[in-house]
Amino acid sequence: MSENEQNERYKAGMAVRRQVLGDAHVDRATAQMTEFDSDFQTFITEGAWGSVWSRPGFTKRERSIVTIALLAALGQDDEVAMHVRATRNTGATKEDIKEALLHVAVYAGVPAANHAIKIVKKTFAEMEANPEPQK
Repeated sequence: MSENEQNERYKAGMAVRRQVLGDAHVDRATAQMTEFDSDFQTFITEGAWGSVWSRPGFTKRERSIVTIALLAALGQDDEVAMHVRATRNTGATKEDIKEALLHVAVYAGVPAANHAIKIVKKTFAEMEANPEPQK
């Protein structure tokens, strides 16, 4: 891949990352970036956001649902909470997440789903206490 293609993928990824996670989150992540993790931040911006999240096959809502289910199955607590907060921007609903976590229970195990449900409930409570979208 040429440097120009990488630069375009980074720009596209950063735009999608901001749409999904919100400017405040991305600005915090960027401000905390160091020489140690700058390559990683570039990788996730280009790879996750510029390649996968930018594809036309799923809507952002659908990607959000799948992402939350996968993160719940893997026990990635902080990432589950982050992507639940991002539903303000993706359009995934509480009902969508509830259904996704039922799938997690069947296919990844009840303990994984139970743990994720606790995180999701806490995150929704925090979101309801602070209803301002993450733009």
